[in-house]
Amino acid sequence: MASSRRLRALITNDDGIDSPGLWALAAGARDAGFDVVVAAPHIDASGVGASVFAVRERGRVRLHPRELPDLPGIPAYAVESHPSFIVHSAARGWLDPAPDVVLSGINIGSNVGRAVLHSGTVGAALTAGLHGWRALAVSLDTGWDPPPNPRWDAARHVLPEVLDILLGEDDGTVLNLNVPDRAPAELGELREAHLAQFGSVQIRVDQRAADGVEALHMSLGETPTTPEPGTDTALLLEGHATLTRLETISARAGLLGAVVTAGA
Repeated sequence: MASSRRLRALITNDDGIDSPGLWALAAGARDAGFDVVVAAPHIDASGVGASVFAVRERGRVRLHPRELPDLPGIPAYAVESHPSFIVHSAARGWLDPAPDVVLSGINIGSNVGRAVLHSGTVGAALTAGLHGWRALAVSLDTGWDPPPNPRWDAARHVLPEVLDILLGEDDGTVLNLNVPDRAPAELGELREAHLAQFGSVQIRVDQRAADGVEALHMSLGETPTTPEPGTDTALLLEGHATLTRLETISARAGLLGAVVTAGA
């Protein structure tokens, strides 16, 4: 039988519950007609990938109900955990009804190239895909030093088209959206992109001693001046919003030659 129930969207991120990018994504999902619930880390959890770490106290993970700016009536929680733990918990009985889609972001800074492996924003979306949910990671290409007023409206401008694409795909589909930090009228057309070899920024790590303490020091390293055409990095530089389908964990048979099946 047909159902009139609105699709439910879980909104999360890795920048934390106080990120305006999270609020913008929740508002965009609400305006698109979704039944929205927001759950995000209580502090910044950038770079955690698909970690399911949580702060546990006597077997519990604390939730902090929140009221988010300009989102009246939308349930929201700060969770003492990483974003993938939030998604995993939603799939294991926490949210009833469970979400139909997971939207993660809007991240401050692009998530491009194979370095998306390390992104908590993307990790949450990939975890959703493992649970059979359609998921979207959204990032704004603000550069290494974000401006004081990122153009969240640019990502929201592209969002309706991308949500239509996502909902037309199979269960478990995971898409990665990156949007240039510029006025919506200045955006190039949405383009499908393949992943660059790495990310748009490379970090150099050096070991140094200071005050008798050995430590690892991180600094910006050199990046290729001309990214490969058709990659997410290259298309972003040209002013296009980019969309990439991500594949999650899988296995390839044949490592030991012929595969022996059970009972053979």
